[in-house]
Amino acid sequence: MTTQNIRLGANELKLLFTLEEENLSIFAIKDAKQILGTSDPSVWNVIYRLKKKRRIEEIEKGKYLLIPARAGYEGSWSEVPNLIVPYLIDIYYIGFWTALNYWGMTEQVPRVVFVATTQRKRDLEYGNTRFEFITLAKKKFFGFVEEKAAGGSFYISSREKTIVDCMLYPKYCGGLDEAFKGIWNARDELNFMNLFEYSKRTKVNVVVRRVCYALELLGLEGKISAKIIPGRQKGYMWLDPLGPKKALEYSKKHGLIINRTEDELIDWMRY
Repeated sequence: MTTQNIRLGANELKLLFTLEEENLSIFAIKDAKQILGTSDPSVWNVIYRLKKKRRIEEIEKGKYLLIPARAGYEGSWSEVPNLIVPYLIDIYYIGFWTALNYWGMTEQVPRVVFVATTQRKRDLEYGNTRFEFITLAKKKFFGFVEEKAAGGSFYISSREKTIVDCMLYPKYCGGLDEAFKGIWNARDELNFMNLFEYSKRTKVNVVVRRVCYALELLGLEGKISAKIIPGRQKGYMWLDPLGPKKALEYSKKHGLIINRTEDELIDWMRY
């Protein structure tokens, strides 16, 4: 690359320095216009030149990532995809398999950032990362917290809501096994009463059944008062919606059609 290609103009430097000073690692075109205070064609010209010089990358139309941020995060580049999400959608929280990994509830590192939202948005690819948006009903959209990282912040499901969401939609967390593993790995941090209350709050009865079954299988049923655990359930529902549609046995206590063996569900304990 020649010196001419990497030399920066006054407006380019002004934009880069201001973004870094204000910790705007991710910015929109409106931010650039406000910083530069010049005409729209001039702003777009600066953006074009910085993209050509690989000082910024376009994440989505009109939204950009400041390249120096990759090195400046002191090894926390893995958190950058999470910081991108607030610039992609207004109502959201990061959840499912991504949240399991963030909270240390699984050692698996998904290349997909799973984002729960009440809005509809197309999935998108950025670099080696795919952002997948899962639309939830408003009554299921709760239980998230704000986390800060590398000068930014993002919303992510709490440990308890992460488990509940994974029990509701195992396909977004790598399977029911990962949800069970998450409970076990976070057993010292989980608020089990919140876990149970969040399960009921979804108004999806099978979630409560799966959570109670998991706690029993893991020997953690004592974490929840027996007084509030529901009695025998009416009817039967599949334990694992992704498993074979073949009943191995029926759990009268939990009202579940058991279609996965205990060994399959907790095989990860051997490692």
